[in-house]
Formats: sequence, C-alpha cells, structure tokens
Amino acid sequence: MPGCGNARNIIMLITIKKSIICIIKACCLVLLTYSTSHADFGPMPMILKGAPVPEVPGLLDGSDPIIIDKEKAIALGKALFWDINVGSDGIACASCHFHAGADRRTKNQLAPTGRNSKRPKEFSVASNGSMHGPNTALKRSDFPFFQTDDPMNPLGMPVYISDDVVASSGTFGGSYRDVEWFQEKNDPCERSADAVFHIDTKGVRKVEPRNTPTVINAVFNFRNFWDGRANNIFNGSSPWGDRDPSAGVWVKKSDGTVTKKRLWLINSSLASQAVAPPLDDFEMGCRGRTFADLGRKLHYRQPLEHQQVHWNDSVLSSFAFSTPNNLQKGLNTKYYQLIQKAFNPKYWSDIPNEQFGFPPATSATHTLAYNQTEANFAMFFGLSLQMYIATLISDDSPFDQSEVDEHGMPVGLNESAQRGLDIFRDSHCALCHIGPNFTSAAVVTNGILQKINPHAFGNESFRISTTNVVTYLSLTGGMMFQDTGFSGTGVTPLANDPGLGAADPFGNPLSFADQYMQLLAGNTAAVIDPYVADVRPCDLDTAIAIDRDKPHPLLFTRSDGIQKQPQNTSGCFNPAGIFIPTAETARAELKKAKRKRFLSAATGSFKIPSLRNIELTGPYMHNGGMATLEEVLEFYTRGGNFETPPKEFGKVFALVDLRLSPQRREDLLNFLKSLTDDRVRYEKAPFDHPELPVPHGHAASSEVNPLSDVLAADEFIIIPAVGAEGRANALLPFDDYLPH
Repeated sequence: MPGCGNARNIIMLITIKKSIICIIKACCLVLLTYSTSHADFGPMPMILKGAPVPEVPGLLDGSDPIIIDKEKAIALGKALFWDINVGSDGIACASCHFHAGADRRTKNQLAPTGRNSKRPKEFSVASNGSMHGPNTALKRSDFPFFQTDDPMNPLGMPVYISDDVVASSGTFGGSYRDVEWFQEKNDPCERSADAVFHIDTKGVRKVEPRNTPTVINAVFNFRNFWDGRANNIFNGSSPWGDRDPSAGVWVKKSDGTVTKKRLWLINSSLASQAVAPPLDDFEMGCRGRTFADLGRKLHYRQPLEHQQVHWNDSVLSSFAFSTPNNLQKGLNTKYYQLIQKAFNPKYWSDIPNEQFGFPPATSATHTLAYNQTEANFAMFFGLSLQMYIATLISDDSPFDQSEVDEHGMPVGLNESAQRGLDIFRDSHCALCHIGPNFTSAAVVTNGILQKINPHAFGNESFRISTTNVVTYLSLTGGMMFQDTGFSGTGVTPLANDPGLGAADPFGNPLSFADQYMQLLAGNTAAVIDPYVADVRPCDLDTAIAIDRDKPHPLLFTRSDGIQKQPQNTSGCFNPAGIFIPTAETARAELKKAKRKRFLSAATGSFKIPSLRNIELTGPYMHNGGMATLEEVLEFYTRGGNFETPPKEFGKVFALVDLRLSPQRREDLLNFLKSLTDDRVRYEKAPFDHPELPVPHGHAASSEVNPLSDVLAADEFIIIPAVGAEGRANALLPFDDYLPH
C-alpha cells in the first residue's frame, strides 16, 4: 500500500535527521585523529597475479583423493553452473552470475525487504511517487535508494529513502512432487501465485532479498554469501560445516558395503555456498526438493542439452557437438560419466540401495530407492562448482600489469589512476579493501602474505593484522569484536537486514566474534566453528586487556580481573596484547545492560566485497541500492546513510577532501576502474561460457506460461555462447542497461 510505504519512509527520515549530529561528531573526531595529508596511511594494495590460492588438503592430493581428474571436475562444474536443467523451472546458477560474475538485469529484480528483515513485506514508493512492486522495470531515476538534497554533504537532508532491495529473480517456487529423467527441464511441482510476488492473480518469479555478488575471485573468500553462512569447511552435503549434525556422504568400503561419513574440507566455502541455491525456493528449486532428486534428474542427461556450447569453449570444447561456425546444443557425454571420471569410485554407484532413501511420496513414476551417485550428488555438485569457480581469477587488470618500485608501489598506472591510488589509501579504503583481492575477507591469502612479509600490509608506523578470523576495534561507542572480512557501513537500518547478526537453522550465531566472546566467558560449548578457538588475543590489532592496576575505560586491567592468554605467545603480532579478562570477569561484563567494551559488531555487518571489476558489477551494496560508482563515492564522501552500531569509527566518515575536489573524485574512480580485467570485460577465457536464456520479467497477462496458467509468462534475455577468444562488444556497467 502506498500509504504504508510513505509512513515507513517518513519514520526513516526522522531517524536519519536525529543521526546527523552523530555524523558531525564522528567527522570531527576523525579529522582530529587522522590527517588526510598522510600520503602513506593504510596498507599498500597488491597485484593479484601469483597470489596464493587457499589450498584444500585431501581434495586433489594424498593417497586417496576425492577428485581423481581435475580437468574433468572443472568441466563438470562449468556444465552444472550454466545448465538451466539444474533449476526447477529453468534457472541456472549462472542466471544470477552471467555478467562479470554478477547480475545486471533490470526487470523483476526488486524485493520488498532484506533477508531476515523485521519490516513488513511491502514495496516502497518510487522517488517519482509511483509504486514499486513485482515485475517493476527499474529506471535510472530509481537510484540511489537513499537520496539527500546535497549527496556529498553529511548535513544533507534526506529527500527519498527506499527499503526495497535490488537482487535477482529466481524461481516461481511451489511444492516438489516428482523428477523428470529426460528432456523436460522443469520439475513437476504444485505451483501457485506467491503472496508477495504476483501481478493481479498471476504469480511472478520471486526475487532474492540481497544483491548478487560476483563469483569472480570468490575462491579467495574465507566464507561466502553476504552474511558468511557458507562455511569455510565443506561437510559434503550442506552449507553449514561443523554446525550441521546430520551432514555427510556415503562411502563404499572394501567389502562393498556403504557407510555415511562426514567430510571436513577446509577452504571450501565455495562448495558450501554452491549447495544452498538449488534447494532454495526463492533461488532455484521447488520446496521440498533434495539433492538426491536433482541427482536423479540429471544422472542420464547430456549436460547443457537445451543450450548452445561454443566450439572453442576454453573448458568444454572437447565435449561440444558444435563445430566451427556451427553452434549446437549440449555435450557428447552424460552427467554420470563426468562424475565417474572426475571422482573417486568409492563415492559413486548406480545400484539402488534403501540406505540412501526413496523419492518423495508424491512421486508418481519413480519409486526406486536412490543410488549412491544420487545420494552423494550434493558433494559432486558443490566440489565441481568449486573447482570451476576457482579458475575464475581476474589477475590481469591494468593495475596488475603495472610495474612496482622498490617499495612495492605500483608506478605503471596513468597519472590520474596513480593519484587515485594515493587517495584510496588516504581515505582509509585500504583498511577494509586490503590485499591482492582488495578485501579482508580473503583471510587465508592475506595471512599467508603477512607471514611471508610481516610488513606486507604496512610499515613500522602503521600495521594491521590479517591472520585472525576475529578482530577487536575501537568505535565511537566503545570496543567491539568483529568478524574479519565483515563490516557495517550504515547502508541500511538494522531492521532491514541483520546480516552477520542472524543465526543458522540450528540456533547458532553466524558470527565468529559472537562465539569468541562466549569463549572468553568460558562457554566453550558455544564455539561451533573451530577457527574461533584458534584466535590468539596477542594477534588482534588492539589489546583486550592491559597489565596494569589503574582502571581503563575501554580495556580490562588487573582491577577488573585479567589473566594471560592460554595459547603460546611466540611471534605475537601485538606482544602487549597477551592478557585477557578472566572468564568470571568476561561473564560479568556480558551481563551488563550497557557497556563500552565486549560489544559485538555482528548485527548490521556484511562481507566486504572485492573491488576487482567493480566497474562492471553494479548495482552496489548488499541491498543493490546504488547504480553507479559515483553514487558509491557520494555515500562514502558524506559518511554513510545511517548510524548503526557496527559502523566503524575511523573507516566510514565524511571525506572533506573528496567533497571539495572533483579532481580527487575522478582520480579515485579512475583507480577503481584500473582494477577491471579486460578478459572479464570481453568474456575471454576463462570467463567464456555456454548460451544462457535468462528470465527478465514477465509479459502481458494475456500470455500463457506453459508451467501453469496461474503464473505469468516469462520474458527472456538470451546470453549467447562465447568461446575462448571472447566477444566483440564489451560488457557495460549496470547503469548503461537502465532506461534513463
């Protein structure tokens, strides 16, 4: 209802006006603390070429590896990633990742709220007074979602705020009934018009509650998804790592019997991420479908049977039916054959076994027990997609091609971009966008680089720790624990989306920081991610406690009750930080209603994205509420949109120099554009791909959807097959696809 949307916006306007004084205070404090004349402030960005990719012990190595043919596993992963048969109604993984690894669609891309939102699921009023809703065709005037009368001024008055989200349309949803073994791409499901996503009486495709991040360079992320729920440890069957008590895969023993065992593959958050969307009734699947059902659907099919594959595809050419200048659909193999060539035989068999369970009771045609291949399909799917996505590393941008001086400073950029690099550091951007992938979420890679060179991320006057999964930092409100690689910048209010502050299906916090606080309080049972127990307090940037009698307003001292850390103290990043509060002291602190230490920055924090290819991966932020890099720059120049608890003091604040200097803004933008790899821009290998029909909104209500007469008919964008040489026309920024 328009009235409700306007009421929410008015409330938000009142809230933001109240926060302006806080912004001014923070701005003044920062300007007193950090002078923007510091040319060497912050970590030095690094080239990506040659950066260490996190290893996965036991996947390809050892006497009994899981994958026995790496190239076949990559081929399997690429086919599965682009195949529309994977979805219940024509959605592939690539349907949301087809444009520089992200999504540039502009129609039916709006969701009314963020993930886990506490707000009503109602669309906001557009800036021109019209009503947003399902099947909206976005326009340039819809952006940004937070508008003020002076966009770069922290004192600017808000004139428009929307709590909608620009994300990716996926499935129609419905209840899963049965499997289709051959040809038909759509699963038999009971479908109806969704309560939110419908036009009149006809259902439209649902839209995800968060913007789609790029998959390119995602192999460097310690955890994936905006809220980090794709665990670093892949358990073989779900996204949740050690959190999922029922996870595991079926393993054939030497006597021919099978037993279920847990996998424990570290540095495999890509696999953890991959197994979530196919079972999600917003993204790809009908409700109630299992991976065994998907395995049965794909088992005997030709990969990409409905889509053209280029004869010179960098991975799939040897399997393609296509010949030069003669594009054909599909590959000359079957999915089960690729699985059998890629994976250790102890994980697959075509013999049905009641140990693996049976199809749903609603199945009218397939009542046989699942076989081992079907029962383990989540593992094959997750690991093969991980193998493919791990090849998508964009390390040949102008920045990567530039020469460096004896201090590692890039000197080969053009003059404007070179100045922009200095501004990038002066403006504190490099504190979050750190390391060769320009994100502290690359915990393992950044940690390896820092161990090789302790000064990799700063000189003696400024150093930052990158090895822990938890950090401790100073905020305007006190001291907060934060998950490394996650940050709250005040894009949206906490009620719109709690981000990392949410819980998993088992009731555990997603946040490592929240677990670590419980660990310090002696509650070891609350630590469910093993990395948390490995955190050494003396490796944090800021000490938790100091060894002195005199009380401190933010740090624990002897007067509170402290002890030495239980871990060894050799090679500490911060030798003065070896003390922690006693468990009793920590428990007492956590019980306080108001405190300035032992706070959590989880709620409202999101994974810090890479800046590589950022020119092409709009819309921006977790809510997709900014269409251009210029709007992103305005956001940071004015010091953010909302004052939220996790918003970092010293990192997000009004940038006076940028506000007053168009040249500095242009230079910074030119530096960011120097991070675009032309292989991504022109979809050259390894970024080439098969053909993909992508749903792009819905047609007139008079047209019939073959799935059901209660659903609106799809409109499509056809993404053509591209070979290793790439495409003739470059990919464009998101803004260029918006009607102006």
